[in-house]
Amino acid sequence: MSKIAGVKILVETGKSKKVGAAVQEALDAGVAAQEILNGMIDSMGVVGEKFSAGEIFVPEMLIAAKSMAKGVAVLKPLMAGDNSTSLGTCIIGTVAGDLHDIGKNLVSMMIESAGFTMVDLGVDVPDERFVEAIKENDNVTLVACSGLLTTTMPSLKSAVETIKASGLTGFKVIVGGAPVTSEFAAEIGADGYAEDAGSAAVKAKELVR
Repeated sequence: MSKIAGVKILVETGKSKKVGAAVQEALDAGVAAQEILNGMIDSMGVVGEKFSAGEIFVPEMLIAAKSMAKGVAVLKPLMAGDNSTSLGTCIIGTVAGDLHDIGKNLVSMMIESAGFTMVDLGVDVPDERFVEAIKENDNVTLVACSGLLTTTMPSLKSAVETIKASGLTGFKVIVGGAPVTSEFAAEIGADGYAEDAGSAAVKAKELVR
């Protein structure tokens, strides 16, 4: 088995205590850091697909994401300043009036695993705060707005409209949350919609490539 294949299996199966050493072994064997990162991103893609298909659940997904984070920690010093490692910056937050963060946090982990640099604004985020964050951060390619309550769907609409009306460009807006549908996403002017964290990572990559 190749060194990368070994790392990928450890990430997929959530062996977080072994991933760091396996990544270091691959580096010592001469495998490029970018190649290892791409392998781990592929693994998280598999995890996301299994989650979307109902084959695994939130705990397994969190463990896999934690394992990937351990591997990325070993690679980071080697990739500092290398912008090619990232698909850009993703601003994420739960919209105004909504205090739910578990789903948003899971989506954030999965999008990060897909190769984005994450800026998490937290919960109950005012529309203008999304716009400020886009201005404050470099290379923003994606803005992810979450809404978990039916009563905050108007806030989701308002957030997307404010972001789109800001005059800022170069990024796509993705929305999601329990009451959100692809039809609603299209209606409010979002560029994409994801029904769960696994598909959010896939859609995120589709939107910015």
